[in-house]
This record gives sequence, structure tokens and C-alpha cells, in this order.
Amino acid sequence: MKHLLFLLLLTGTAFAQTTSWDVLAAGAKPDGATDNTAIFQRLLDEAGKVGGGVVTVPAGSFRIAGNLSIPANVTLQGIYRVPPTVRSGKTAELTGSVLQAMAGRGSAEGPPFISLAGTNAAIAGFIITYPEWKQTDVPPVPYPPCIASQATENVGISECLLLNPYEGIRFVLAHRPLVRNVTGYPSWRGLYVTECMDIGHIENVHFWPFGVTYDPNNPFCQWVNLNGVAFEIAHTDWLYVLNTFCFGYGVGYKFTATDQGSANGNFVGLGADSCQRAVVVDQAQAPGLLITNGEFVGRWGSTDSVGMEIGPAVKGKVSLVNCAFWGPLDRCVWMRGAEGQFTASACNFVNWDIAHLDSAAIQIDAGKAIVQGSTFGEDHLHVRVGKDTTSAIITANQAAGGFRIDNQAGKRTQSALNEADSIEWTVEARSHYRIAMGETGSGHYLLGWHGSEVGARWSMPNSTFVLPVIPGKAYTLTVKLMVPPQAITAEAGLYLDGKQIAPLTNTNTLTVILPATTKDPIRLELRSQGWVPMKLDPNSQDPRTLGVQVSSVEMRAAEAGEKVFDANQGEWVP
Repeated sequence: MKHLLFLLLLTGTAFAQTTSWDVLAAGAKPDGATDNTAIFQRLLDEAGKVGGGVVTVPAGSFRIAGNLSIPANVTLQGIYRVPPTVRSGKTAELTGSVLQAMAGRGSAEGPPFISLAGTNAAIAGFIITYPEWKQTDVPPVPYPPCIASQATENVGISECLLLNPYEGIRFVLAHRPLVRNVTGYPSWRGLYVTECMDIGHIENVHFWPFGVTYDPNNPFCQWVNLNGVAFEIAHTDWLYVLNTFCFGYGVGYKFTATDQGSANGNFVGLGADSCQRAVVVDQAQAPGLLITNGEFVGRWGSTDSVGMEIGPAVKGKVSLVNCAFWGPLDRCVWMRGAEGQFTASACNFVNWDIAHLDSAAIQIDAGKAIVQGSTFGEDHLHVRVGKDTTSAIITANQAAGGFRIDNQAGKRTQSALNEADSIEWTVEARSHYRIAMGETGSGHYLLGWHGSEVGARWSMPNSTFVLPVIPGKAYTLTVKLMVPPQAITAEAGLYLDGKQIAPLTNTNTLTVILPATTKDPIRLELRSQGWVPMKLDPNSQDPRTLGVQVSSVEMRAAEAGEKVFDANQGEWVP
């Protein structure tokens, strides 16, 4: 009896069970042609029946014609210990542990390619590719989710590249999920989480055009850049998202609501580049969306991108700390929620108003907002507070050329300790000054103009001068300009209070007597016929709609002296 017990202990057959299965040893063929669905699923089921284990997949390309279901306590494990990336999307050129997804083509509904079907189910270490995907398919052909889980706990995805799925990851009622070190370029939606009622973690997820020949004008890339959503987060309680990034999506991060509710959570190190909307908030819970160290960039070639749009239905709070906005943006933040609240602290707003339409870096249409301790890199309008705003508190901000607010909410806006206008407008300075249109500082006096060039700026069909004056004084306005023949119409000219005060003609100098007014500053509208250089000249690559070219503006009050104030630099001309 003692000898039998010793033998059993030695062999382990009575006290231990297999905890690891190898698909190659079980007969799987890594030839990219043989269907390995049955072998993979048999090993996964065997591991599940004994309470859990690891099904290992060595390097090779394994075709899976059906769907895989990973039971509780089972991990499907490939070779990768880092999140893989590739340049080529060709299946034959992929290396490492590669799963070829074949099922579900043509419909976004149906079972996922891989289901994390039980608690503690996991997948790690793979490249998953869809061999039938083509970049020429626009819109992309739909498939069910690549990896999904529903009504589970503690499921995980790590060290995987989801190369070209229609939808990458979908979690519904999957509590405490962990997604870590995942890359890919899902076309319609990257990751969706809802009804995660205990803390989940999403870390180091990078959605970028891996395996795609990227060109912002390519039809497939354009489709994703206008319709795709990288991260969508619905009803969740304290989701933790850390160091994630996406490139080239219609929406980078979308916070939505279901019948069960919306999201709150902690979001650190979010990145969205070349997105039509870097962040869209449709709804948020009262505890709020806490976003720290984010970087948000507008869509390349766009003139109407928004860094963060907070929708009209939002009732919760959105808080930004140490976030940066730049690139081709119309507005950095657009706050529209009448019952919501927005806060920006220590943020950096680098670029906005890409189309020169007098857009503010932060536009507050409604609700409550606090903007404090932030920096603004352009000398455009910095904050516009709409008439329906409940409360806006704007303090201790710095901006190029001095901090500028367009306050339409009256006393409901409180502003203090912001950087003052760098130009000291004394009575003498207002009496006689000149603006050099092509130099730094000219944007402070302009609305709706193209950017400065060497020695001049081009107007748009409707552009505006915003000019300081001494109330009660008449002025002589002198504009140095070049007027192309195609810009001239009967309506083209300079307008004050909607009335033409001087027509545009083929001249290099426009001189106008401006009557005394009680307003300060005054606004003069320059109207012209718009024209596009590349449509008139086959050698031009300029797609802008232009008006006239202006090199300088000089304002001289009646009885002013010869001394001229440089309105760009805030200095007297020697």
C-alpha cells in the first residue's frame, strides 16, 4: 500500500490535473488554410471542465472559420508579451500567434469572434486579423465584435493586436474587466463598455491605422475619420482609463447613456489625434468625468473640428485638468448642457479658429463653467459666454495679446486676474495708430480673416476690423490693399453698421472719413466677391476662398499729431 501511494504521488495522476493544453500538440494546423475551430474549442472546453487552465497557441497562422468561447478561469494564450503592431495588413506577412477571423461577414449582429464567456476568462498574446477585409470596401463590411463579454466578472484582454475588425471590443454587464496593452484599428467602433457596475480598468490601448495604407483623403480613411468611434463608454461606475490613444476617428472618446444610466470615471492620459470630435459627452453622472493630462487634436484638413463637445442633454460634470488642445480646431471646447457643469484648470489651448470665423477657444452656450489658471496661445477670442449661461467664473488665465472674453451673460459672468491686454491704449495712442496686417499682434483687431503672411493678410468674402476709437471723435481711416478684379462687385466695399461707406475699386489705398460714434471699439465690415486661386490658376494649389489683400490699416483722429502708435507691438514708432 505504501509503495502504491508513493507511485501515485510520483506520477501525480491522483492529485493533479492538466493545467495547460497546446493546440499544435492537439493537431491544429498553422498553415492559414485549415479550419482549426473544433480543435481550439475542444481544448478550451476541456480546460473549463477541470476548473481552468491555459490553452497555448505557438507562432503560426491559425484559420478559425467559426467562433470561439472561452470558459470561466481559462486563458487562450499566444506568444506575445508586448502589444504587437504591424505596418502591413497582409495576412501572409503576419508573424507570431495569428488568429484568422472568418465568421460573421456582412452583419454587425451575431456571436462575437471570441466570447469571454465566463468569469476570469482571458485572451492574451495574439494578432487577430480578418483576411477578407479590404481597404477598398467603403463603407467597411460589418462584422460582429472581435472580442466580447456579457454577464461576467474579471475578464481580461492583453497583449493583442486587433488588426482590422469592424468592432473591436464590447463589454456588457462585464464587471471589473481588464483591457491592457491592446492595439488595433477597428473601423466602426474600437471599444464599447456599458453596465460595468464595479471598477473596470482600460490601460495602454492604442487605436491607430496599423495595417492600413494611410492617407487622410483615402475613402476608407475618410470614412473612419468621419464615422468611426474609438472609445464609447456608456453606463459605468468608476471606470479607470489610463494612457489610451486613438488616431483618425470621427469621435475619439464618446460618453453616452443607456436606459440604465451614463458614466462616471477617472480618465488619465487620454489622447485623440486627427479626430472630427476628440471628445463627445452626450451624458455624464453627477460625480462627473474626471479627465487629466489629455491631448486633443482636430481632424487633419478640417475647418469645423471640435476638441470637446458637451451636448445639450448633459446634467453631470465634466472636469479637465492639465489638458492640451491644438491642431486644426474650430473650437477647443463647446459647452452646451443647460443643466451641466464644465471646469478647465491648468489647461493649454494652443490653436483654434482654424477657419478664421471668430470662434472662441471655449464657447459656453449654457450651463455652468469655470475656467481658471489656463493658457491660450493665439490672439483670437479666448472665451465666449452665451446669453443662456447660468454662471461662468473665469479667473487667472494668461493669453497671447491679453485675455479676451465675449460676455453675453452680463453679471452672471465673473472675471478677474486674467492677463491684461498687452497694448496700453492711452488717449494719445487711440488718436493715431497703425496696424501692420502681416505681423504678430494684428489678429487682435480682426474677425474672419485668413492667417498672416509676409507683409499682408487676405480677407474672406466677409471680414471685420475691430478698431479702438475715442468716442465722440471723427477719424480718417487709410487702408493699404490690393484688390483683385474678381473681388469687385457692386456690393463690395467697407461697411459701418450695415451701410456701405466706401466701395471697393481697383486701387492700392482706400481712404474713408469715419463719423464720431459713442461705441468703442467700432466694427467695420469688409465685403468682397470670394474667389478660389486654384480654380482660376491651374498652377495654384491654394484652395482658400479669398477676398482682398490688406497690408496695413491706419486710424487718425481729427486734430491728431504726426506721431504714430504701433498697435501690433504697443510702442510708438520712432
